[in-house]
Amino acid sequence: MQDWEGERMFRTAELGQKVSKAEFNQAVPDLRIALIEAQQEIRKAGVPVIIVFAGVDGAGKGESANLLQEWMDPRWIVTRAYEDPSEEEGERPELWRYWRDLPREGQVGIFLSAWYSRPYLDRVYGKISRSEFDEALDRILQFERMLANDGALILKFWMHLGKKAQEKRFKKLEKDLLQAWRVTKKDWKHWKLYDKFIDAAEHTIMKTSIGRAPWTIVEGADARFRGLKVGQTVLEGIRRRIGEVEAETAAPSDSENSYALSTGGSEDSIGSASVLSALDMTKALPKDEYRNELDKYQAMVNLLSREARERKISTILVFEGWDAGGKGGNIRRITAALDARDYQVIPIAAPTDEELSHHYLWRFWRHLPRGGRFTFFDRSWYGRVLVERIEGFATEKTWRRAYGEINNFESHLVDHGDVLLKFWLHVTKEEQAARFKAREEISFKRWKLTEEDWRNREKWDEYEIAVNDMVAQTSTRAAPWVLVEGNNKRFARIKVLKTICRRLHERLSDD
Repeated sequence: MQDWEGERMFRTAELGQKVSKAEFNQAVPDLRIALIEAQQEIRKAGVPVIIVFAGVDGAGKGESANLLQEWMDPRWIVTRAYEDPSEEEGERPELWRYWRDLPREGQVGIFLSAWYSRPYLDRVYGKISRSEFDEALDRILQFERMLANDGALILKFWMHLGKKAQEKRFKKLEKDLLQAWRVTKKDWKHWKLYDKFIDAAEHTIMKTSIGRAPWTIVEGADARFRGLKVGQTVLEGIRRRIGEVEAETAAPSDSENSYALSTGGSEDSIGSASVLSALDMTKALPKDEYRNELDKYQAMVNLLSREARERKISTILVFEGWDAGGKGGNIRRITAALDARDYQVIPIAAPTDEELSHHYLWRFWRHLPRGGRFTFFDRSWYGRVLVERIEGFATEKTWRRAYGEINNFESHLVDHGDVLLKFWLHVTKEEQAARFKAREEISFKRWKLTEEDWRNREKWDEYEIAVNDMVAQTSTRAAPWVLVEGNNKRFARIKVLKTICRRLHERLSDD
């Protein structure tokens, strides 16, 4: 049954289709002009285009990528090909190097040997089971859906050759002194495993050819046929996406633009109680006890961080909370226990133009730490479901979708073995007002207080509902929220330090 399915899937790519030189030369000028014009439309529309080439060895993946570079404006194209992960790449989650290279809005990104390569080869070589293969493909699907939902055009080409055609191509290249370098011992090894490659290819295509990111199977035996097929498919894809953008602009749907918080929240939040209102805000710690506890837990953080550095276990700490909630003070108490070479603090403000031209998670992926280091996010990716939700910078459909995207992102970190801790630093509205007034009176703290801080207080109830929804949707077993009672700064700082020590100890004891 399996062999029959594979033969049926690739039968249309083994028909021996050819294009004559005359036909090719006649078609190319018009195609090039159309591609250049379409590329300009993509730039105007701000749509990133992601082109993925995969398939059997010798089927023309690299040649097709080069042809697109020749036919289109190369100034707006980035091409990336991947080998085995470097030491730096291996110390981060697998998708990190692909996220880092994603094209910005209006650019075309061409990817070879990319995110399909590792699970595909591992399956062929028997390094992973069928269920593990499916799990890897599911992750890729989530990744591509996330990009497509954000507006990217994803075009995937599976370049195919029959076994005899592949053998013929290898032998022909080997006879050409100028082309022989293209055929390696690995290529011939893969040729012997051809049936396993086709089995894995069939499964990959069936599982990951989705509506917004379908596979196009291209017969690769004839270079001219292959080139026109790829070029025309890219053109059609761009034109289709431009049509969608124009339709969306002309007639935005009510659901996309509905941003109703008439009662201070979403329909998910019924009643006045929230996870924040249930906290005991009277918790406090005397000064003498605080000094002893601070020294104790800072020393423990130092020792645990050294062991984590040796074992290349990364730590990612997320700090969210009310303005004047103590995020900066908590971060400083932790960094005081660390080697300055082993951590970075990423303060998150309004996104830059470069960041706005990518998926919103791009700027967080690119800041993930190397193995054994700490990264502190002073505000984070949760801005999408907090400030962007409340201030109307994200549509309801967008911020609701973000819960799943965030959970997916965090699962990559945890599954990679990173320690991920998320702290919400909570203070009462009265305590925040007192801290604001104190900042006004202290010259070296006055800069921290802005008109926006006072304005945000007017939407306190709306933010509290958004925080409640955030915790409900993203406090997973792998990455739970830690809610910190912060009216007493000393208590809050020790609770945070204790939590970090406990989680680091647990992670170091896992291996």
